[in-house]
Amino acid sequence: MSVNRKRLFDEILNNFLDRFSDVEAIIVSDHEGFVIAGEKRKDTESDLEIVSVLTTLINPVLERIRNEFAFKKFGTASFDTDEHRLMFITIDEERILSLIFNSMASVEKVAPYTYFLAEKTAQILNSGEDDTLQLVIPDFDSDAERHEKLKESICKSELDICGNYNFKFVIIGNHEVGKTSLIRQFVERKFSHDYRATIGLNIFAHNFDFQGNEINVQLWDIGAQQYFKRFRKIYYNGAEAAFIVFDITNRESFEKIKGWYKEINQLIDETNIPIVIVGNKDDLAEQRVISTAEGEALAKSLSETGLSYIETSALTGSNVKDAFELIAYHYIIKSKKKEKDLIQESLTEEIISTLKELMILELTFITTDFNWNPGFQTILNLEKLGEFSKLKDNLNEKLYPYENGLIISSYMYEEFNVSNSDGVFIIFDARNKEHIDPEWKNILMKIIKKIRQKRAIIVGLRVSEDKNYPQLMDDFVIDKDLEEKIVSVLFLKIGADYREKMYDHLILMLELIVNTRKLK
Repeated sequence: MSVNRKRLFDEILNNFLDRFSDVEAIIVSDHEGFVIAGEKRKDTESDLEIVSVLTTLINPVLERIRNEFAFKKFGTASFDTDEHRLMFITIDEERILSLIFNSMASVEKVAPYTYFLAEKTAQILNSGEDDTLQLVIPDFDSDAERHEKLKESICKSELDICGNYNFKFVIIGNHEVGKTSLIRQFVERKFSHDYRATIGLNIFAHNFDFQGNEINVQLWDIGAQQYFKRFRKIYYNGAEAAFIVFDITNRESFEKIKGWYKEINQLIDETNIPIVIVGNKDDLAEQRVISTAEGEALAKSLSETGLSYIETSALTGSNVKDAFELIAYHYIIKSKKKEKDLIQESLTEEIISTLKELMILELTFITTDFNWNPGFQTILNLEKLGEFSKLKDNLNEKLYPYENGLIISSYMYEEFNVSNSDGVFIIFDARNKEHIDPEWKNILMKIIKKIRQKRAIIVGLRVSEDKNYPQLMDDFVIDKDLEEKIVSVLFLKIGADYREKMYDHLILMLELIVNTRKLK
């Protein structure tokens, strides 16, 4: 079955015209002016056919290009006429991509996308029957915005469970090191023996499973040629992971790694993104000039924490899957740390906000086991709260005052002091229980009796997933008792996801404390 190049060109060119209203026509031609493919805007005032457009606007300039430049070295050019702006990009030694803009168009704004179009044009011209072509026009601005929103968001899922991860992943390095071949081996499970330099930018969307996590990546294969450098910052925008690839048989490509590492850190706003150094072409063992030890040493030297290093063969597929899974692993670990940092920051800000309103804030945690005291331990792990001292720290009581006015205390069920508490958090372990222990209600009533008015109590019921939480909660009948005292009591389910949920529970506790104080 032959490749339907006309259908592919119709799709990509129309997609491009739909995306950019300033572009009036797009033409793919050979250096003699023969039209291979083309589309013009349907609402254009001109009724000229593509051949006429080429003849009247482009052919005279193509002649100028042939006369003034060595064609094989020519990359791109733009010219203005009285009514149009023209842009040309060489696809290969024989073919040119030409774009016709209206006279007032900003060519500079569209230019980064034209190299993507040129790359897709080259892929269509060189595609085989089994090749997978992705023809969606990217939106560089939305990629940056998506990344900013991702940085600001707080993930509400349990950090220890599997998830769905979406990220933009750039692959950089000198030309001819096998960047595109690595991607195609991973995405399409095949290798192309015909080398062709990437024209500016190529993008693959791909998804795969990694240890139960669903990974969805945009793989940005960025051209290494010098005249694409001015657009690389645009292409890097929103990047969240990177491969820097070199050829183990080419020392120059290895020596350029430091330059690529410096560039990506200068041009990407996000700091310390996961980066893996990839030594490609390990099937050419007899031609190797860079040892594994040398590659590992360089990767270790580039960062304070060291970068990962792996050797691959795009030809045989050796370690290719492992390389992509390695970057996925680093991204997931970094994402989880970022999620945890954001959640901790949110709780810290809530505590500081509550302190500004109350001046002094005392939180008490009551438990059966100091070794399992998640609320107390969560606050102790908030480094940005500042210094604290251990005023009391024994088998029955812990009292830790902070310099900023926060006081946290912890007691066992048997004996506790809540007379100065603004909020009490007690957890009862109801796992594998159909009903509560009768003593629990007595403990709760003791807390209500001892705590001051307009204070808050959080009751956490630690339950098994198969137990009836509403039934357990109903066993605490305390409405009449609360009528005598203005105290807020809130029941919460403490499940297997308690580690992350504890941040939300503590924020809820703080909000309850503030709102209860306002009761009349």
